[in-house]
Amino acid sequence: MGRGEVTRCPRQYLPTMGDSPCWLHEFDDFSMTTTPTSAIASDLTAWLDAQNERIHTELYQFLRIPSVSAQEQHKADMTRAAEWLAKSMSDAGLKTEIMPTGGHPAVVGEWRGAGANAKTVLIYGHYDVQPPEPLDLWTTPAFEPTLRDGKIFARGSVDDKGQLFLHVKAIEAHLATRGKLPVNVIVLAEGEEEVGSDNLAPFIERNRARLTGDYVVISDSSMFAPGLPSILSSLRGLAYFELTVQGPAGDLHSGSYGGAVVNPAMALARILATFHDEQWHIAIPGFYDEVHDWPAAVRQQMRALPFTDDEMRAETGTPALGGEAGFTTLERLWTRPTCEINGLLSGYTGEGAKTVLPAKAMAKVSFRLVPDQTPQQIERVLTAHVQRVAPAGVTATVKALHGGRAWRADLEGPLFDAARRALAAAFGREPVITGEGGSIPVVGDFERILGVPVLLIGFGLPGENAHAPNEWFSDDNFVKGMKAIAGLWDELR
Repeated sequence: MGRGEVTRCPRQYLPTMGDSPCWLHEFDDFSMTTTPTSAIASDLTAWLDAQNERIHTELYQFLRIPSVSAQEQHKADMTRAAEWLAKSMSDAGLKTEIMPTGGHPAVVGEWRGAGANAKTVLIYGHYDVQPPEPLDLWTTPAFEPTLRDGKIFARGSVDDKGQLFLHVKAIEAHLATRGKLPVNVIVLAEGEEEVGSDNLAPFIERNRARLTGDYVVISDSSMFAPGLPSILSSLRGLAYFELTVQGPAGDLHSGSYGGAVVNPAMALARILATFHDEQWHIAIPGFYDEVHDWPAAVRQQMRALPFTDDEMRAETGTPALGGEAGFTTLERLWTRPTCEINGLLSGYTGEGAKTVLPAKAMAKVSFRLVPDQTPQQIERVLTAHVQRVAPAGVTATVKALHGGRAWRADLEGPLFDAARRALAAAFGREPVITGEGGSIPVVGDFERILGVPVLLIGFGLPGENAHAPNEWFSDDNFVKGMKAIAGLWDELR
């Protein structure tokens, strides 16, 4: 998925079999531990336990299909993955259809036997995966699922095939044991999430009547830490720009012209330096106009999470953490907007020396946004600021590349209460409420187009290498995730 990973506080460092560090926690003394107030029905858990070997065999079949949406060479594999998923959903008891989108197809499955008075839930996931390269860094082949140390290693295991598949099996558990579900369900699986989901919003618009229900449920994110189920409550938005500074018509000799012609690289550096003040507040006038403080109770809950700056510093390998003054690290990651330089290009960057005065300089700049900010507002204030501070002798332009709005859930109502009970029953402790520093634009699309609340409950873990070699999914979380989702439908009845 397109998400900016949020680091979680470690208490104990252990290496993964994927040769990358993973911070694991011991929660024996964690104050949020409670006794679950409900339990997953025994008929559902018994069926899932009895079918465990078959379910894993099917998951591994799914993971072996190299459904890489970004690579033309895998176009046939994308079709094969859609067909495999459609058959799996049909075998589970859903009425299933493969539908065109303008790109890779969507798979839609429906079961509406609960009746008109029952709740209807749309479950979203994606069957496409990231490219596996570099292949030589995988301990075992990317598309040959391998279970090691309780982890399922394969491209797509956690992002998002494994998490999507556990929803299918939770549905099957109900239909196989009882012949019915307590809610109506629609499963929508797209094949373009890893390339931006350009065709998804138009697809939802075209099929709004078919897809609209009471709730949307998505599992394409992570828990805060091992053993600690989580409900994701917020996502930051994004506004991404290309800033170009043009000077002379072509590169010049820095000896012959330096000191008489304004250097675009130096001009760009001066412009970028005005984006923050000394306390790392964003110094672009108007930037904070739509930024509002989060409730004190929410900030207090963040401080209660098992997180320390020292452990994050060790995880990232940075000498010290930093950011906007006056906020904790988790508040900076989840509740505050940012301005980051993502790339710089100008002049000569090859080996050795070349005394050139570059004609042009370029920077890629992104802003993470919080609720009520919009990419359009940021484009206006950024453009006005750049024009105001750009020195004479150069022309500075701002080009918007893409963006999306932030999202924050209202964690009230039967959907979220049901999720809390189901997660507590499956994992043996109450879930925590977390945020995400990255962006998942599809969440806003669902709320905007369908007008219903979205629940994000993911079963991944920190350090799972979702877009890197040796991606893995906790096998325990896969099993408990199936039971949690099966229980969710009982709790929502």
